[in-house]
Amino acid sequence: MAPSPRPNLTGFDIRKLAAASSPSSLKSLKDPWKRMEEWRYTGPFTRWNRFKGAFPGLGIATVAFTFYCGTMQEDDIEVEEDEALKNFLPGGFGKQEKEVNVALQFERSKRQNQGTSALGDGRNLEEAGEGNGASRLDDSDGDDDDDDDSEEEDEYPVSHELVLKTHERPITSMTLDPSGSRLITASTDCTVKFHDFASMTPTTLRAFKSVDPTATKSSASSETHPIHHVEFNPVSPSSILVISAIPQAKILSRDGEPLAESVKGDMYLRDMHNTKGHISEITTGTWHPTNRDLCVTAGTDSTLRIWDCSVRMRQKDIIVHKSRAAGSAGRTRMTAVSWGSSPQGNSSCLVAAALDGSLVMWNGEGPYNRPTAEIRDAHQRDTWTGGLDISSDGRTVVTRGGDDTIKLWDTRKFKLPVSSVSHPSTSSQYPTTGIKYSPISTSIITGSPDGSLYILNPATLTPELTTPVTPSSPLISLLWHPKLNQILTGSANAETHVLYNPSLSSRGALDILSRAPKRRHIDDDPALTTDTSMALTGDIIAPNGNLNTNRNNHGGERRAAPLTGLTASGRSRDPRRPHIPLTTPFAKTNPDEKHVRDNIPLSSMRDEDPREALLKYAEKAEKDPMFTNAWRKTQPKTIYADLSGDEEEPEKKKVKKG
Repeated sequence: MAPSPRPNLTGFDIRKLAAASSPSSLKSLKDPWKRMEEWRYTGPFTRWNRFKGAFPGLGIATVAFTFYCGTMQEDDIEVEEDEALKNFLPGGFGKQEKEVNVALQFERSKRQNQGTSALGDGRNLEEAGEGNGASRLDDSDGDDDDDDDSEEEDEYPVSHELVLKTHERPITSMTLDPSGSRLITASTDCTVKFHDFASMTPTTLRAFKSVDPTATKSSASSETHPIHHVEFNPVSPSSILVISAIPQAKILSRDGEPLAESVKGDMYLRDMHNTKGHISEITTGTWHPTNRDLCVTAGTDSTLRIWDCSVRMRQKDIIVHKSRAAGSAGRTRMTAVSWGSSPQGNSSCLVAAALDGSLVMWNGEGPYNRPTAEIRDAHQRDTWTGGLDISSDGRTVVTRGGDDTIKLWDTRKFKLPVSSVSHPSTSSQYPTTGIKYSPISTSIITGSPDGSLYILNPATLTPELTTPVTPSSPLISLLWHPKLNQILTGSANAETHVLYNPSLSSRGALDILSRAPKRRHIDDDPALTTDTSMALTGDIIAPNGNLNTNRNNHGGERRAAPLTGLTASGRSRDPRRPHIPLTTPFAKTNPDEKHVRDNIPLSSMRDEDPREALLKYAEKAEKDPMFTNAWRKTQPKTIYADLSGDEEEPEKKKVKKG
């Protein structure tokens, strides 16, 4: 007996649900609209049949192509290579990353002649630096000379160099911010150039900004002056001290914007203590080593002035140096100044040199009534001592005078030089020729008239390394950055050399050579570009009336800009040269005078006398008046009084005498 089905407690039947939802169910076919649409999805009208009909022969083509690829050999494919087409077509889509061969770029920047390493007993730097190649003057055997030379060459960052050519005249000063990311150079071309290591590549070594701090207006006729000194604030690198050949010092921002300017003193006051600023040219200046608000400037008015930059360069103190030289009337020119401090926390010291040959030292924190020590004949009188620097521990001072000597002084016994050597000077031609200590005062660097860099021993002043940088061109300004460990030099041929060693230096020039070279653009050539601050607007004005300076008469090719005194925009190449008046299109000497007269209305009126131009219409206005013709018949005739010869003129009134 079959078992009875279980009772359905819910009353739900799955079979009935499937039959009701099926399209082929009898219940669904009762809908007439449903039966009419049923043929669209049955037989040849199914979705698969319609897909196959849209691509006839797809299956046969797929099988044939698969068989062809399986039987084809790679050696059977022969394609003719076209290098020109390959170089023209892109290698890929999107931004492509350029491959950089850093080792090759470093190898290209390697210096061929790294100089002479020498240690000797002589006192003449030229004799100690003679010879070519790397040689060690030692009394020991020469078996290990090559090893010793290589070790000494690696001691100083001079194996590689990077050259920047952004100025047109000798470079007088340069400065780097404490982080070593921004370089600022000054020159006798009256400009300050701003360089950013983060934005330069091996093919785009140029300044991103040029500033003339003494220009009053952006024109060729404005008065400009050479720049003597630029220096970043060592505590706050957002401000830069700029010293020009004027009685006023300026403070610029990191981007070259003017922040403050010192006042000019009254030149008619005899007592310098009563003046509020320099009355004549400032020669140099420097910042306080620890106080961000103080700086000092040295002038040709025989004064040192300390400025408080927190109150728009207010004069805080004045130091008047009284010269004791015969015939100087108590005044002289201050040629160099340096402000150093001791890392042990002692008070700072302020040292200055003068044209009378004296070297004076004051307590850096004051009072400045009397100097702490003074050496009257530190160098020869009437020679310019432009190089002066204080060691990092504040114990020694090195000076380079115009008497062809370099002397080392002890601040604790500030009377006689500790050491002195003979070295040719260029201060008579370049007054800002300097001498600097290394970051930790283990070496002294200076230049020479033949363009060589001398690295001296800080105790004996003997040359430890001599390397040529700019042959036949004197080195003027020098800088050894402590963080980058790179030596920067500025020479008289307007070149800035960055000396470095890939294994000892960091950042700076290494960052530039680690980037891929940028494809050269037309803006990279300064001869084909124009500074927007100097550009002319409006009609084109050709110098000397020559409208075809850039085109020849045959091929119409562009010629180079004239190099005889004017730039392509008509600006004088020499900032100190008076502005040459330009010839306008209306001048008589213009070759297109006839064309201008015929095509420009009223252009001939510029050459006419206005009085004669009006009087030539007087007769016509009298005979045929245009505005008073209506009253011509009724206008009364003017009657004048006639004086006969017998009548006498009335006597003049006699003036009463008081």
